[in-house]
Amino acid sequence: MNEEVERTLRSDPTMASLVDRHGRLTVEPADDAFRRLCVSILNQQLSTASATAIRERAFAVLDNDVTPDRVLDADAGRLRDAGVSETKVRYLRAAARAFRERDLTREGFSGVDDAAVLTELTSITGIGGWTARMYLLFALGREDVFPLGDLAVRRGIEELYADGEELSRPAMREIAEAWRPYRSYGTRYVWAAYESE
Repeated sequence: MNEEVERTLRSDPTMASLVDRHGRLTVEPADDAFRRLCVSILNQQLSTASATAIRERAFAVLDNDVTPDRVLDADAGRLRDAGVSETKVRYLRAAARAFRERDLTREGFSGVDDAAVLTELTSITGIGGWTARMYLLFALGREDVFPLGDLAVRRGIEELYADGEELSRPAMREIAEAWRPYRSYGTRYVWAAYESE
């Protein structure tokens, strides 16, 4: 996080206190974009603890070599025995095929705006808005992602900005406007606060 990002976030007093509490957080691209996409697919609609356990078992089935070829060659029954639902096995394989057919890496998306990346990713079976935004943030390291589909983001904002009272999504978007064009960083601080509760 550079000084410009910090200055932008500190314009929001709540965010300024989070920066003081958690220090400088980073938004960086993943070393392995495909692996990161698989993590997001496996995390869909699961608690953090459940997702972590399933991910560890599923990646063990792949001998921790998470590549498109290994996912496509993996025995579906073994993945299901590891806790991966039949639906998510399909999603992982669709993502693997997409990675084999086109360049979905940071280099492949260089110069492509976030909206176009979202359109490309959500054309893949099993990748909806939440998963695509997780990919933008964690795999590609994009700085202005606001994943409002994430329950922890919504709950975190409600705790931080409304003492736990329910807020509408438009109200949350308005709050996050103060963080633009660095909403990914603001999101990371909201997660940090939510996870430290």
